[in-house]
Amino acid sequence: MTPAHLRTEDTIAAIATPPGPGAIGVIKISGPEAEGILRRVFRPARAREHFDSHRLYYGHIVDPQSGEPVDEVLVALMRAPRSYTREDVLEIYAHSGYRVLTRILELVFKAGARPAEPGEFTRRAFLNGRIDLAQAEAVEEIIHARSEQALRLALKHLSGGLSARIKALRERLLDLLAVTEVAVDFPEEDVEILSPEKMRRTISEEILPEIRRLLASAEEGRVFREGIAVVLAGRPNVGKSSLLNALLREERAIVTPIPGTTRDVIEETAQIAGLPVRLIDTAGLREAADEVESIGVRKAREKLAAADVVVFLVDGSQPPAEEDRRLYQEVRSRPHLVAVNKIDIAPAENLALWRDFFPEPPIFISATERLGLEELSHKIFEMAVGHGPAEPPEIAPNLRQKAALERAGEALQRALEILAQSEPLPELLSLELREALAALAEITGEVTTEDLLDRIFSTFCLGK
Repeated sequence: MTPAHLRTEDTIAAIATPPGPGAIGVIKISGPEAEGILRRVFRPARAREHFDSHRLYYGHIVDPQSGEPVDEVLVALMRAPRSYTREDVLEIYAHSGYRVLTRILELVFKAGARPAEPGEFTRRAFLNGRIDLAQAEAVEEIIHARSEQALRLALKHLSGGLSARIKALRERLLDLLAVTEVAVDFPEEDVEILSPEKMRRTISEEILPEIRRLLASAEEGRVFREGIAVVLAGRPNVGKSSLLNALLREERAIVTPIPGTTRDVIEETAQIAGLPVRLIDTAGLREAADEVESIGVRKAREKLAAADVVVFLVDGSQPPAEEDRRLYQEVRSRPHLVAVNKIDIAPAENLALWRDFFPEPPIFISATERLGLEELSHKIFEMAVGHGPAEPPEIAPNLRQKAALERAGEALQRALEILAQSEPLPELLSLELREALAALAEITGEVTTEDLLDRIFSTFCLGK
């Protein structure tokens, strides 16, 4: 039996808006029965024989059996191929509420549709050639974007930016493969068909550098998409909770002059220089006074081990102590920044001592007075991304695409090894070029498997 997601002759339907009360709820229908369903469940305010494509119509959804109105709606029929899926698509704009939307959806199912699977609308857009696989993944990236930069990056991918770069790489490789295949088919020709040196330069100076550039941007893109974990660490009462509140611009953590006020881990999300950041306020690092504090200190050390960036905080109103040096040894192996807090009440001689206390110059801040926070934010961004605050990269492959690029690069390295031989075998060279081409084709979906498509589209929401 053919799985439901492969039966593109079916008509599918789903609620396309988030659950819960709201002004408008949307039900999306795609497939050959879209117009038939419209005629069965929709009663226009003015009777009509024909529905124009891409035009809104006002009326009511009614139960075809009883004739009872269910909701006052607007509908739009978008005929193929000028639709999201390149199939006939019907959208019903109803009042948003769980009961009314599910009631309309029940009528749509009875009228000839089946429930859509997660991501099935976008999957059909891919299968019908409207978008490629990289663009399909960009749809999900747009939905889950956690920052303005992540959204811009996803939009560039949706517009075909990554696909165009991959296409250009494939065209260069296809040119090389064509020459190689001629050398395989006509080995007895007197004319030299294969020019190893020219091919080597093309691979090493043009194709591989472009693959490396794409790979280099992948990690930066991951940071913009997923964000980073920033742990605030230090002795008790150095101002970690005050810094958390300052970066969040709200009173999230309790702040008192009593050391050890924070006993558990507090996590909140924020944006720092446009980067999604999970801020983690931890218990002060010291010998615990009781079992509860001991658990908090243990959790703090666990968070330190998993942090992308550690902000090691010290109290500038006090001179450096041996305890600060000991605790610093715990964090120095992690990507870290040192911040000297409370500079608004710190004696100048203390600040001078702190300036020379660490291997690298610290950042001087006051969490309560919001001094130095912009510099700290920029330093966090720079440590996470590798450069100061800026626009995200033009193109940044995701993890799946990065793995495919790595396979392509490995195949091309093997091709270079073959070309370095005194008499390169075109048969072996052809195999490696084909391997690189197949890896690149996986990125855009020109070569793919049903298992891969299932894995990608299963992460989408219903209605998309």
